[in-house]
Amino acid sequence: MKIVKPSTIAGVMELLPEDQLAFDRMKNIIEETFKKFQFLPIDTPVIEKNEILFAKGGGETEKQIYEIASETRDMSLRFDLTVPLARYVAEHFADLNFPFKRYHIAKVYRGERNQKGRYREFYQCDIDIIGHNSLAIANDAIPPRVIYEIFNKLDTPDVTFKINNRKLLNGFLNALDITDTTDVLRLIDKKDKIGMENTKNELLELVDNQKADKILAFIASDLKNEELLASLDDFVDNNLYREGLCELKTVYSYMIHLGIPDKNIKIDPSITRGLDYYTGTVYETFVNGYENIGSVSSGGRYEKLAENFSKQALPGVGMSIGLTRLFYQLKEIGLVNTNESRLTDILIIPMSDEENFYAIDILNKLHEEGKRADIYLEGGKLKKKFSYADKVGVKYAYIIGQSEREEGKVTIRNMQTGEQELVDFANL
Repeated sequence: MKIVKPSTIAGVMELLPEDQLAFDRMKNIIEETFKKFQFLPIDTPVIEKNEILFAKGGGETEKQIYEIASETRDMSLRFDLTVPLARYVAEHFADLNFPFKRYHIAKVYRGERNQKGRYREFYQCDIDIIGHNSLAIANDAIPPRVIYEIFNKLDTPDVTFKINNRKLLNGFLNALDITDTTDVLRLIDKKDKIGMENTKNELLELVDNQKADKILAFIASDLKNEELLASLDDFVDNNLYREGLCELKTVYSYMIHLGIPDKNIKIDPSITRGLDYYTGTVYETFVNGYENIGSVSSGGRYEKLAENFSKQALPGVGMSIGLTRLFYQLKEIGLVNTNESRLTDILIIPMSDEENFYAIDILNKLHEEGKRADIYLEGGKLKKKFSYADKVGVKYAYIIGQSEREEGKVTIRNMQTGEQELVDFANL
């Protein structure tokens, strides 16, 4: 029989158990925090109809999609969790209560170009608040509050939320009589990567020198939040700009009142996000001191979630964490502690088969007490058994020999200090 060399396809993450435990711990923290803030779980099929996935037009998305090989060729793997959400809300509209707060943690699939840290199969963790006809702007402060708590629990350094409002930015550009804003917005979005000097040089290819200077002054402020918000009153005066500024001030004040410290918020008029999707509030989240890894959570406000599937007006706001990429990034910079990733605290080691039944009685008692315990039933020398206990990282080894079995006792060995103690079975 031919032996096939075992290998995975490029662009997928497969972890050893200790890393998988650390990954699952992160996923569980995210999910429990979503639940704490009363977001409801949904789970949609990993396969969607092509007419659903491409309802807004194919373009680059269609090039990255994984189509299912079938006779009809009308199904593909989902590439994000937003399109399935839009379909879900439109399909189940009559059975949902609005505002509808949902979370979804699941794998998505994209034909990404193979490169370090980019995955073709990866977990997304999304929260969204969906309104019917309208959604109060105060809701825009809730997703960053949830994300703030998650990163506190993940034991990472502080995070900073960079927030802006697309109405503010678009209103500002409209006041400068810049009608085709797409290229300008794309350039603004990459200013941190290319630097202000290169940003201006490229701006001058799109607008005149006077407008370029005004744009740079608008996006480059290093004022504190309250001072910056006050200064924004003086830039331009049109309805779209005023509406965006009012919303930005409101979201900022609610974020503060919900418990996000001011030092963790940065009003940043250069934040753009999804040019053809987000319509109001936008956020990017950065780990302080590790800004070079990019945004670790992002999102914003949108007005027409299910416009391709329903005539209902369904505005919403949400944020997302790309968990697979986040885990990779945090592990690369040493912020994932896999040493504490264990399932078992206690390993019961019978010295011979004759002690196995007594050892199982101890295991049952420990499980009844809610302890995280396991048993080693393999033969071999004691050194081999202790070596296994070391490798799986248990805190204590419960050693069962003939004398322990006959006297109803257990020898408990502290695997870190080497200290041992003889304890009665009844006093475990």
